[in-house]
Amino acid sequence: MNELLSDTARENLLPPLFARGWAMAEGRDAIVKTYKFEEFTSAFGWMTQAALWAEKWNHHPEWCNTYNRVTVTLTTHDAGGLSSLDAKLARKLDSLGT
Repeated sequence: MNELLSDTARENLLPPLFARGWAMAEGRDAIVKTYKFEEFTSAFGWMTQAALWAEKWNHHPEWCNTYNRVTVTLTTHDAGGLSSLDAKLARKLDSLGT
């Protein structure tokens, strides 16, 4: 089972994510970001790449795709909030490009 981020881990892991467009989700211990693409097929292709990493790491995002936008919410359900896996997946999603 994954553990919640400590205060120290939050201070180290979250600010770089916030600088790249992630934000705290309203009303819950989760981070959220919306990615924008040129068109639907680019968004869907990105989601396919993201899904492969999520499956590999057994850490699956909550997401919503509307045409050329994908909104991603990351939290670790079995830990009850943010864990190091969320920061790891957020960094990977950012590296996949838009």
